Amino acid sequence: MKELIEYIAKSLVDKPESVAVHEVAGEKTTVLELRVAQEDLGKVIGRDGRTARAMRTILNAAGTKLGKRCVLEILE
Repeated sequence: MKELIEYIAKSLVDKPESVAVHEVAGEKTTVLELRVAQEDLGKVIGRDGRTARAMRTILNAAGTKLGKRCVLEILE
């Protein structure tokens, strides 16, 4: 899951070296915290949050396959 979000985020931003994903795993829920450079934040969120929503949809689909609930948090 972490690698998936990292790959998508690095593909979107201008500074891929500043992308960091931290995974906090629980029993049934996994929280992925995504950090990008301040100037790339808009690219990851997208217009009206569409890109972030699409990333969350992909993450939920992959999590369902593994039987876990996944949450994506985009941090500043």
